[in-house]
Amino acid sequence: MQIKKTVEKVPGGLMVVPLMLGALLNTIDQLQLGFIVQFLQFIGAPETEEGTYEFLRIGGFSQELFKDGALVLIALFLFCAGSQMNLKIGGKALKKGVLLTSSKYLVGLFIGLAFGFFFDPMSGILGLSTVAIIAAMTNGNGGMYAALTSQYGNRSDVGGVAVLSINDGPFFTMMSLGLLGATFPFATFLAVLLPIAIGMILGNLDEDIRTFLKPGEILPVPFFAFALGAGMNFALFFNPEVVGAGIALGLMTTILTGLGGILVFKLFRERSYIAPIAEASTAGNAVGTPAAIAAAAATSAASGAMSQADADAYQNLASLATAQISISVIVTAILCPIAVILIDRYQRKRGIIGTKEDFETGSSDETK
Repeated sequence: MQIKKTVEKVPGGLMVVPLMLGALLNTIDQLQLGFIVQFLQFIGAPETEEGTYEFLRIGGFSQELFKDGALVLIALFLFCAGSQMNLKIGGKALKKGVLLTSSKYLVGLFIGLAFGFFFDPMSGILGLSTVAIIAAMTNGNGGMYAALTSQYGNRSDVGGVAVLSINDGPFFTMMSLGLLGATFPFATFLAVLLPIAIGMILGNLDEDIRTFLKPGEILPVPFFAFALGAGMNFALFFNPEVVGAGIALGLMTTILTGLGGILVFKLFRERSYIAPIAEASTAGNAVGTPAAIAAAAATSAASGAMSQADADAYQNLASLATAQISISVIVTAILCPIAVILIDRYQRKRGIIGTKEDFETGSSDETK
């Protein structure tokens, strides 16, 4: 059976499919169907604190992995992702990576700031929150970027992915929320950043460690996605607000961050715009950001830096934001490659070949 290949045919499948499966099983658990409850009682499954019987809460390793392990698995992912942040990249690639990371973050931050100013930052239009907007718009799909730039871009475009990996995880989102008035003590920022930083240091000190940890960029994703889904009700994905908000997020991400990247590239005299469009997506790992933010808010409330009411608000929006971001992942996974193909055709008609560097013989306006 070709299960993995089938799953990967779905845009963002390694994240989306496990997330949906987790939500489906949790939904069945919440229904407390008689024959399932009787079966769980028959095999000796423990009763939960709420007096229910659930597949995903039978204790032991199963519950820790499939129900309660999301944050640990996300932390492992961040550690491994940090180890792949290569500081030894060429000047041109470094320039493009910085431009792309900055433009994508600033566009997402601006939209998030504007949204928080004009609407309720926790549940504005279509139930969108500032957390969902910033997480979806600032975190790009590195795998898709690498694939698209390797086919339609040049060497420095591809090399920029080393800098782009900095936006993996919830750190930039948390920093943005701080600008919006949310209070996170330094220790909370450090707690989020530390796995990435340690991974980055080790990966740059020892190439063997980087190679050893590389599978960790992908391997934890379906597991933490399933665990995140196990905290959601499947009916959430049929909520018109969730679907509408997710599609709106996807459209904003591809259109606005793509245009923002093009303007910055134009400002810095880059002729090919393949890279900005290739980065105009929502990363699958952004799905884990609302849960990480909720955990950070709980820590802040425990230390007295944030009110319990604010921490509860972040906790309550986590599931909704996760579902919205999941849909944005799918939408941008469809739109982004189409946009890259269109911009490539547009450029070629004007003699700009995206696969050539400006400094190569014949320059980038030479046809193949």
